[in-house]
Amino acid sequence: MDNWKPTADVAVLEQRARLLEKIRGFFAQRNVMEVATPLVSPAANPDPATEPIRLATPERSFLRSSAEFAMKRLLAAGSGDIYELGPVFRAGESGRTHSPEFTMLEWYRRDWDYLQLMSEVSALVRFVGGGAFDSWPERTITYAELFREYAGFDPHTVSDSELQSVGLATNIEADQMTRNDWLDLVTTTVIQPALPEDTFTFVHQYPAGQAALARVRPGSPPHAERFELYLGRMELANGYQELTDPDEQLRRFETENQRRRQASLIELPLDTLFLAALQHGLPECAGVAVGVDRLLMVLLEAGSIAEVLTFVAEY
Repeated sequence: MDNWKPTADVAVLEQRARLLEKIRGFFAQRNVMEVATPLVSPAANPDPATEPIRLATPERSFLRSSAEFAMKRLLAAGSGDIYELGPVFRAGESGRTHSPEFTMLEWYRRDWDYLQLMSEVSALVRFVGGGAFDSWPERTITYAELFREYAGFDPHTVSDSELQSVGLATNIEADQMTRNDWLDLVTTTVIQPALPEDTFTFVHQYPAGQAALARVRPGSPPHAERFELYLGRMELANGYQELTDPDEQLRRFETENQRRRQASLIELPLDTLFLAALQHGLPECAGVAVGVDRLLMVLLEAGSIAEVLTFVAEY
């Protein structure tokens, strides 16, 4: 039996080490401080789309699905610009581009807006690419423009029945799906496979219902100050103009737990320390998370995430 062996070749692990070194060098040049936050928490993000991994301990505890809450506590305490590079964990995530344990790069910039941060994400990816992305053009498009171009309808005005008719063509089980679930389904099955290869595609101005932890800008329609980066057809980064209102954050958490109950999922304990940090005062900032393993996949033209992981985790 040879299942004890690493899933990545030694040459790939060397490339991985160099990538991590370049990431740290990028932030050192820009005076962004590296931090390390706990992997285990007594609370969890209640977003039904991100299921945490529970630990078998006497007290309820969870492996982190992101370093976000702890990093924002540091920001509220006056840390200044920070980044973290390390493992995160999500239950039920496996496949060509998913693993229950993966490496995430997350960073926050004080007094920046999310459009400035989009530019820095591009700069980081091009820097660590070492010339691999020099010829790749960059395109910035709104969420509504993306849907009109690739799906043929406006996501803000399309009726639920019309939206579902597009999604049902994918033969996906439709029970208990919300409007946002249908929009996500169309994104992953219709739009993402049609995106141009060898291109940086930044999508921004998401529907308010997909704000997650981003600020919502009023308007007609209102939109979340959120962006995603697709590197070719690979979803790579997710960034926000961060929500600083503690009351609105609590309302969103409670809404997400309600959605969990409706979907027959276990309600999750809220991170009260994170909410206390927001009460103290989170400075205006923009933050982003980048999937490091996926970035390495693109750089090495790997067919699956297993090819760039030391070992494939099983939870």
